[in-house]
Amino acid sequence: MYASRVLLAGCALLLAGCASGNGLWVELGGQRYAIEVADNDSERARGLMFRDELPNGHGMLFIHEQQEPLAYWMKNTKIPLDILYFDDTRKLVSQQRDVPPCSLGDRCPPYPSNAPARYVLELNAGEAARLGIAEGAELKLGPGIGPDNGGG
Repeated sequence: MYASRVLLAGCALLLAGCASGNGLWVELGGQRYAIEVADNDSERARGLMFRDELPNGHGMLFIHEQQEPLAYWMKNTKIPLDILYFDDTRKLVSQQRDVPPCSLGDRCPPYPSNAPARYVLELNAGEAARLGIAEGAELKLGPGIGPDNGGG
């Protein structure tokens, strides 16, 4: 009886770990983040809406088809975020730090990039400051991410 409970508990932990982690990651400022990728219109539109939290060490990477001026907003987003914009070469070109949640629907303000971007990384507010990142910082993509690696 005890062995079956231990086995059952072990299986439950294993399944929970598999469900929460897709194995995708990015690295910024020497810190690795487990990420979800939003690389189509519907995934980008939904983003991190309606979530109550973003676990520490996690983020969402948005991949666009081409580099262009971008603006993100916090419609229906409950988590304060850092929004980091990267160009085709994955260099940081703009950042919006400590962006507050917004429950105003379509009246939520936009947070634009200051330069054309292709990749957008959303992390918990305060991460960019903690890492001390500045424009020009490089975003490293883990295996399987991006248009050159079978994603996007």
